[in-house]
Amino acid sequence: MSNEANDHDNHHDHDNHHDHDNHHDHDNHHESGIRGNKNFILSGLTSGHGIFHWFIQSFYVMIPAVKATFGISDVQVGQILGTRELVGGLISLPGGVITDYLRKHWGLVLAFCMFLFGIGWLVMASSGWIPMYPLLLVGMALVGAAATIWHLPAMSALSHHFSHGHRGTALSFHGVGGQIGDALAPLATGFLLTYLAWQQILSIYVVIPLLLTLLVYWAFKNIGNTAEAQDVKIENQIAETKSILKSPALWLITIVGGLRGTAQVSVMTFFAIYVTEVLNYNIAIVGALLMVLTLTGIISTPIMGNLSDRFGRKMILVPGLLLLAVMSIAFILVGNNLVLLVIVLLLLGMFLYSDQPILTAAALDIVGQGVAATTMGILGAARAGMVFIGLIVAGTLSEAYGIEFTYYFVSALFILALAIILFTPMSKEDQNN
Repeated sequence: MSNEANDHDNHHDHDNHHDHDNHHDHDNHHESGIRGNKNFILSGLTSGHGIFHWFIQSFYVMIPAVKATFGISDVQVGQILGTRELVGGLISLPGGVITDYLRKHWGLVLAFCMFLFGIGWLVMASSGWIPMYPLLLVGMALVGAAATIWHLPAMSALSHHFSHGHRGTALSFHGVGGQIGDALAPLATGFLLTYLAWQQILSIYVVIPLLLTLLVYWAFKNIGNTAEAQDVKIENQIAETKSILKSPALWLITIVGGLRGTAQVSVMTFFAIYVTEVLNYNIAIVGALLMVLTLTGIISTPIMGNLSDRFGRKMILVPGLLLLAVMSIAFILVGNNLVLLVIVLLLLGMFLYSDQPILTAAALDIVGQGVAATTMGILGAARAGMVFIGLIVAGTLSEAYGIEFTYYFVSALFILALAIILFTPMSKEDQNN
C-alpha cells in the first residue's frame, strides 16, 4: 500500500482543522500551505466528487416517480440518462484538450462546474413542476456537462500529484468519494421520497452547489500551477493527441469502456423500474438495495485498484467482467427472493464500479502524463456515444419483450467486453509511465 493510502484514513479530520484556521488568510503563494498538500487536494477533490455522485445517483431512485409524472415509456427513460451520458461525452473530447491547455485556471473551471451543476438541477426541478419532458432533458444535459467537466481537471491533477506507482491507488480513492455519494444517496432518497415529491428534493439540490461554488474556488485556486503549466503550446497538445490516437490498445480499451459503461448505466437505469414494477417492492427497499450494490463498490474499488497496480490490469478486469456477465442474468433469475437478491447485488457490486478506474489507469499507463485529460476526453466521448445508443436499445427491449431482456442484453455486453480485453495488449511495463 502507498503512503497516501495509509494517510487516507486519518487525513480527513486532520485537514478539516486546517481548513477552518486557514479560511480567512487569502494567501496567494502557489503550492504552499494547506492547499499545496497532496492529501488536502485528494480529500477536497474526492469530497466534491462525492457531491456530484450523490445527486446524480439519487436520480436513479426517482425514476419511477419521474416516469409517472411525465407519463413516459422505458425508451424515454433511457433517453433521459442517455442524454446525460451523451452530452458529457461530447464535451469531454474538446474538454480534455482545453483542460490540459487551461491548466493555470483549473480552480476557476472547478468552481464553474459546481455552479452549473446547481443550475442544471434548477432546470430539472422546474421541468417537473410544469411538467415538461423536453426541459427535463435540457436540465439533465447541464448536469451531465458539469459533472464531466469536473472530472477532467480533477483526475488530471491527481494523476499529476500521484504519479509513479501510486496512480491507480489515488484514482481509486477519488472513485471512492464518488461511491460514498453513490451509496448514501439511494437510501436517503428512498426515505425522502416517502415524504417529499421528487421535484422538491431536486429543489434542495439547487442550493447546495451554489453555496459551495466560492469554497471550491478558494480551495483549488492554484491546483494546476505546476512547472509545466506555464509553457503548454496548443500545437504540442494536438500533435501529442494525434500520436495517442494511433495506439490500437487505447482504442480497444475505449471500446471496452463503452461496452461496460453501457452495461453499467443500463443496470442502474432500469433497476428501480424492475424492482418496483416487476418485484412490487416499495421505493424505500429500492433505495436500500441500491445501497447494497454501491457499498460493495466502495469496499472493493481501492482493493481492486491496488491489486491492478501490483499484478497488472488484465488480471483484475477479466474475472471481473465474467462475474458481471453471470450476475446480470442471476439478478433476473432470483426473482422475488430477497436473500438471493442481496447476494447477487453484493457480487455485482464487487466489479460494477471498480473496473472503470482500472480501465482509466490502463489507458493512462499507455499515454503518460502531458495529455492525461485529453486521453480521458477521448475515452469519455467514445463511451458516451455507445452508452446513448445502448440505453435506447435497452429501453426498446424492455418495451418490446419485457424488462428481463434488458438484463440479458447487459450480460451480452459484458461478455463482449471480456472477449476484447483478452486480446488487448497490456504490459506491466506500461504502468511505470
